[in-house]
Amino acid sequence: MGIVLGGHQYGKAENRLVRIYRETDRHEIRDVTVTTTLRGDFAEAYLHGDQGLVLPTDSQKNTVYAFAKEKGLREIEDFALALAHHFVDTVEPVRGARIAVDEFAWERVPVGGEGHAHTWVRRGPEVRTAVVDVEGGRAEVVSGLRDLVLLKSTGSEFAGFLKDGYTTLPETDDRIMATALVAQWRHTDGGYEAMDWAKNWTDVRRIMLEQYATVHSRALQQTLWEMGRAVLEAHPGIAEINLQAPNKHHFAVDLSPFGLENHNEVFYAADRPYGLIEATVTRSS
Repeated sequence: MGIVLGGHQYGKAENRLVRIYRETDRHEIRDVTVTTTLRGDFAEAYLHGDQGLVLPTDSQKNTVYAFAKEKGLREIEDFALALAHHFVDTVEPVRGARIAVDEFAWERVPVGGEGHAHTWVRRGPEVRTAVVDVEGGRAEVVSGLRDLVLLKSTGSEFAGFLKDGYTTLPETDDRIMATALVAQWRHTDGGYEAMDWAKNWTDVRRIMLEQYATVHSRALQQTLWEMGRAVLEAHPGIAEINLQAPNKHHFAVDLSPFGLENHNEVFYAADRPYGLIEATVTRSS
């Protein structure tokens, strides 16, 4: 039985990039982290240290910054597509490229009732994401978000679950349900040039928030299903959506030692351990 080199790839991770648009007195900002990953005929670099076909990761970093000026950085999906096609189409040893972009949101500082023209405040922990993979003439685009922190104070229960000798969790018909959602949705092939990425992303996010708020949840699993199903029903251009939701547990504090009753009003927020619920909602073949 021989020993061979398996799949391999390399790139430049987490290039921090801030792009300011100054065409008018009212500036615009884009704040992103970009990771480039290249696949191709790089076996000689691994097996013999031969770098003849290796485009340095430093060159990949420089390309990211240059493209922010040359191509512009408005929608992260378009930026990732431009980078991926550049590496595949112009760097001969590169067979495939994967570009991942995280975007951090900023809001204008209010001054005199209006947003200031060139001062912003960072908006929460939520991050918009995009991953583009280009190979063999095909491009796959996955949009998404992470760290979307949600909490509903009622409308959630957890009962009727399987019990064994180690089960101590009491059943409840009224609980806090909180999570920090990660969602990624894969677009069907083609039509990317005409896609309004911002409008699509905003609407998917809206649908997920509305479902989280309005579905009476008997389990976080059920809520993820309803969120994913609603997204696919509203967006035929989305092939599937993957949802990951850590269950941010809130436990009612026992106030009886102090002669007080606690009617689901005072909670201990536990950061770990936590349940991790995941699901992919897709279209049947």
